[in-house]
Amino acid sequence: MEHMLLVFMFFIPVLSLTDGTETEQDFTWHLKKIPQIVRERTFSLDSPKFEAKTKLELNSVCGIECQRKLPVPSLSELKDLFSYETIFENGTRTLTEVNVLGLVLDPAGNTTTQRSSRKKRQIYGTDSRFSIYDKRFMTNFPFNTAVKISTGCSGILISPKHVLTAAHCLHNGKDYVKGSKRLRVGLMKTKSRGEGRKRKGAKRNRREVSAAQEDPEVAPELRRQSKGGGRKQRRSGRKQGTSDGMPSFQWTRVKSTHIPKGWFKGVSGDIALDYDYAVLELKRPHKRRYMELGISPTIKMMPGSMIHFSGFDNDRSGQLVYRFCSISDESNDLFYQYCDAEPGSTGSGVYLRLKEPNKKKWKRKIIAVYSGHQWVDVNGEQQDYNVAVRITPLKYAQICFWIHGNDENCTQG
Repeated sequence: MEHMLLVFMFFIPVLSLTDGTETEQDFTWHLKKIPQIVRERTFSLDSPKFEAKTKLELNSVCGIECQRKLPVPSLSELKDLFSYETIFENGTRTLTEVNVLGLVLDPAGNTTTQRSSRKKRQIYGTDSRFSIYDKRFMTNFPFNTAVKISTGCSGILISPKHVLTAAHCLHNGKDYVKGSKRLRVGLMKTKSRGEGRKRKGAKRNRREVSAAQEDPEVAPELRRQSKGGGRKQRRSGRKQGTSDGMPSFQWTRVKSTHIPKGWFKGVSGDIALDYDYAVLELKRPHKRRYMELGISPTIKMMPGSMIHFSGFDNDRSGQLVYRFCSISDESNDLFYQYCDAEPGSTGSGVYLRLKEPNKKKWKRKIIAVYSGHQWVDVNGEQQDYNVAVRITPLKYAQICFWIHGNDENCTQG
């Protein structure tokens, strides 16, 4: 039954229903010319203190009404906002100033789409999340692109050596969080019956075995998994899983981390949710299939206005959790939606499936980063939303530049 349900979920977005009848729409990845992010100069900064606490729920960030009133950033402001910090494994830090070329500013401003809005919580009524137990799904695309970050968040593989996640999983706007000093990424693998017994000719993975001994952030996570701890988990009517086939993690060190300067409070004056994204470079290639980046389309260009993402929610310890839902509102930089999610899934890659140009083949691409459950100020009142940061053409250019180190491979997206 669960297999049939997953297959059904994958094919729901292909059709668009209007008044109960099927209609054809242009659900295609349209290639766009990408502006250029050009490095101007890089200089060293003092090492951070690494004293901030990880906070997966942000307060008083710019909400829907606030977004409608935001002015269009000038070119000089964009150059400042898209400059970025790089923190390295040894604790050293640099700031890279950039120039932005080929960008056409939109005079319409940061408009939003008016849609019905509801005041909700992280889980809305019936829990619609799906825990993925079957190895055939868990270890294959797209679910195997989901990774766990040692600070307690999720992320997604975007290249052979890079992971996309949320900036606030690593930095609170003023300082780097404690766990980011020795950051690790957990690549999902499945346990099997008899695993752990030494087999003839088999070699133990030293990095995985030593992770719990050498890393104070990873060790508690590994211990929780081995004990099967955590609160009683909600299953949405599904069968309780067993230890066989449940995911474990092969922990890999992070070589460097890039965060846009727009995230820092000293630049934006407060936390700027528009820039809540970061890219981690792994010390070693992961040798797995990853998911490509895409330019975030508008709601009307998405099949059923549906988005998808998978992560490691805290209330379902050791499980990969998948969900999909429709978007309720959007601004130029943010999606506002009500996908059921709990802390731990923050930083997940939000993706959808569209047709490739001039082909019948459908392809999944990442179009946003799940920023998590946020309290925002709307007309003087605190309301909550589940928010995702859209990958705009300029953000695509920056992330692509971080991956390749130049803009030669980032001219179209």
